[in-house]
Amino acid sequence: MLPDKACAVVLSSGLRPRILLFRHPLAGVQLVKGSIEKGETPGQAALRELAEESGITVATIKDDLGCWDAEHLGQVWSFQLCEVAEPLPEHWSHQTLDDHGHLFEFFWAELDQLPHADCHPVFRRALDFLCSTLKARGYWVD
Repeated sequence: MLPDKACAVVLSSGLRPRILLFRHPLAGVQLVKGSIEKGETPGQAALRELAEESGITVATIKDDLGCWDAEHLGQVWSFQLCEVAEPLPEHWSHQTLDDHGHLFEFFWAELDQLPHADCHPVFRRALDFLCSTLKARGYWVD
């Protein structure tokens, strides 16, 4: 299964990690995600998308969390756990240069209290996949 989309997964530190999400002004709550460009690895694409969509430019890939068939438009998503070198605020806004210059509102969500009602069904399924994967890899114990 070859991925065509990369998702940057950022967790807060602590015993009860939270996941970084954002509110898209037209499409609801999402993960940072975008297309893998020709010549990019999924990790490189995830870091590029993280910078473009959130403004976070100092991050590294901590773990490849695997691929997932989104069952949406034929997409296969690669999830990359990213480690950010600097502390992040509780919430912030970032004006994108791509995606029609939207203002994205970033926030942290508890893994056991995800805002599913505010997500497109594909992001609900993606978050469920991520939670299972994070538990299986020991990044989250509930």
